[in-house]
Amino acid sequence: MVVVRFKVQCQPDRTEEMAAAMGAVVAPSRALPGVVHFDVARDVTDPNALIATEVFADRAAMEAQEAQAEVAAVMAVMETGALAAEPEWEVYDAMPAPAEP
Repeated sequence: MVVVRFKVQCQPDRTEEMAAAMGAVVAPSRALPGVVHFDVARDVTDPNALIATEVFADRAAMEAQEAQAEVAAVMAVMETGALAAEPEWEVYDAMPAPAEP
């Protein structure tokens, strides 16, 4: 299992644009095989910070999700100066919790 945390700090006047772009990634990502969870949320302490939490069955599923056109659209918005800081991106290899009896 692979867990990804992706956080962006947006320019205040570009937050809604970035939120829309990231929001457009959710449905197609959740539909992909091997995507266990995929969520995008706004930081409750900072309205200009958006956080994606992604859980994949394996790295192949993560790579398939990253190859989507919607992800490329997010990257394009980032490249036009929408961010106030470098994005935070961490990838963790994790073991699923054991099944309950």
